[in-house]
Amino acid sequence: MTFQRARSEEQREIRRRTILDTAAAMLDEMPVAEVSLNELSRRVGLAKSNVLRYFESREAVLLELLDDFLGRWLAELADELAAGIEAHAAPEVRAGRLAEVLSRSLADRVVLCDLFGAQGGVLEHNVSVEVVKRHKRSSLTRLAAMSDLVRRHVPELGDDAQLFCLMSLVSAGALSSYVPPPPSLLAAYADEPALGALHMELPDALRAAFTSALLGVLPRA
Repeated sequence: MTFQRARSEEQREIRRRTILDTAAAMLDEMPVAEVSLNELSRRVGLAKSNVLRYFESREAVLLELLDDFLGRWLAELADELAAGIEAHAAPEVRAGRLAEVLSRSLADRVVLCDLFGAQGGVLEHNVSVEVVKRHKRSSLTRLAAMSDLVRRHVPELGDDAQLFCLMSLVSAGALSSYVPPPPSLLAAYADEPALGALHMELPDALRAAFTSALLGVLPRA
């Protein structure tokens, strides 16, 4: 793919969207750590210097994708929670269903979890103060939307819903880094099955983490 020089605002926006869509397609093929600016530029059909006219770094591209993916997930999560949680069930039952739906939903979105895992240690480095501020403002808006959504189904959480949501997203990023296990670890489990007690599938690990967090913030009768 090759481009002529973008001269209008509409053309520049098309170029930005193409860069983002191409990076998203790369994330379907490889983990965040393997996405390089050189390969992104090659796939878009632009010189690296031209890609940098639209995004100041690889990390800036991925931070914007994180926000995009998070927004799409929250829109889908609203329907998943509505279908999965019985409005008139007891608080602890609704909390348990919340943990199940959230864990299943996030485990199905490996790229989103991978981006969360890279956010603090990688993506928020090599970017300007303005990019970080824009990203954090958007993150606060998304967090508020998720908190409102969670409170809709478990209103007993009150103001603690935001803390629960924040820790859930952090946990999803941290736990996803262990999945899938590398070949050496799988071989160790095969040779010594007792070691398998240390391994959990991502949905199970997320559900355990979310349930524990909910038990910590859900008011006691």
